[in-house]
Amino acid sequence: MMKTVRKCYILFAFLTFALALFLSRDSLGQAGNPVVTDFETRAKGYAKERERIERTMPPLSKQATPEEVAAHKEALAKAVQQARAGVKHGSIFTPEAAAYLKTVIAQQLDGPARAELRKEVLEAENKAVQIRVNYAYPQSQEFLEMPATLLMALPQLPKQLKYRFVGRNMLLVDRENLLIIDYMMNAVP
Repeated sequence: MMKTVRKCYILFAFLTFALALFLSRDSLGQAGNPVVTDFETRAKGYAKERERIERTMPPLSKQATPEEVAAHKEALAKAVQQARAGVKHGSIFTPEAAAYLKTVIAQQLDGPARAELRKEVLEAENKAVQIRVNYAYPQSQEFLEMPATLLMALPQLPKQLKYRFVGRNMLLVDRENLLIIDYMMNAVP
C-alpha cells in the first residue's frame, strides 16, 4: 500500500513538472529571445497607452444605457486613433518580429493543419476588410479564430489585443474598439 502511494506521488510530481515545462515559455524557445521580448514590449506599450487614454475619459456609470456604452466605446476608439495618428505599419510587427512569427506559424501549421487553416482562411467572410493601421475592423466581417495550438506558440499578448487572420495576413486587433493596431502580410504559408 505504501509503495503504491509513493508511486502515485512520484507520478504526480513528474506529471506536474512535465506540464510546467511544456507550458513554460522556455519550452517554446521564446523566453530570453530578444525579438519576442521586443514584440511583447511594443504590444504592452500600446496597451498602456490605451489604458492611459481611457483613464482621461469620463467613467461610465454602473447604470449606463447601451447607447452610453456605445458612445463611450466610440469616443475611446477616436481618442486612440488620434493618439496613434502617425503610427505606421510595422510599429509592433517589426521586420524581425514578422520573420520570427512567420517561422513559428510555419512550424505550427505543418502538414494537414496547414492545409486546413489555409482553406479556412481563404474561405472566411472577411475579404472586404481594409488592412490599414489605426482603422477599425468592420463588425460586419467574420472574425477568424486562431487555432489554440498556434496561440500557445505565439508570443503572449496583453488582454487588450488579439491576433486575427484576414486572408493570409495576420492582424493585431484591439479587443474592445476593434482598431487594427498593426498587421503582417503573408503570415500563413
